[in-house]
Amino acid sequence: MEFLSWLNTPAFELLGKPVPYSDLFGNICALATVVLALKRNILSWPVQILGSILLFSASLSAGLGGNASRQVVIIVAAVWGWTQWRKSQESKGEVVVRWATWKERIGLIAALVIGTAVFGYILSVGGWSWNPYPDAYIFIGSLVAMYAQGRAIVEFWFVWLAVDLVGIPLAVAGGLVFSGAVYLIFLVMVVIGFLDWSKRSKQTISAPHTGATDITRGPDAASGT
Repeated sequence: MEFLSWLNTPAFELLGKPVPYSDLFGNICALATVVLALKRNILSWPVQILGSILLFSASLSAGLGGNASRQVVIIVAAVWGWTQWRKSQESKGEVVVRWATWKERIGLIAALVIGTAVFGYILSVGGWSWNPYPDAYIFIGSLVAMYAQGRAIVEFWFVWLAVDLVGIPLAVAGGLVFSGAVYLIFLVMVVIGFLDWSKRSKQTISAPHTGATDITRGPDAASGT
């Protein structure tokens, strides 16, 4: 219990707002997750699980029930995504990325719209968030993005981009200024990740046995170092 209390004590202040250790270290893990996902490295999943545990604590302390719920589901989804990438490694020795079909795209959009409306209503009725619908979108958007990431679909980067655009003002307004600043960094990393996955998807189409990174080679595999 003392450790949990320490996690939510301020590490420093940013723009006059306290930044708890849970928010600091959780977002460091989140940044590392995006870097590893960009490189298609399987370690992105366990790092994401650790970061979500820390951000769960930070979200509860900020009164963001939707964001806290998001972290719980992210942990479950990360376990699923981890198993999917491990299966890909066992069968192909690589994670092959691809563009979604139109049917999959429509499904992702429908899940975003319907899921946000339903969960936002639940948060509103329960009084579990001071800004329920943006809070709900971050929750649903993260879940949809992780599903698409587990399926190695390029469009998952678009979903993360939208989550970042909503997350920046919500985090700052909720007092999690450091999280808001990290969301800005995510925007740049998401664009880089999208361009990289898009390029590799085209390489896969033109040459099915090339252009995808062997995840057994470690985090520097994508750069060729």
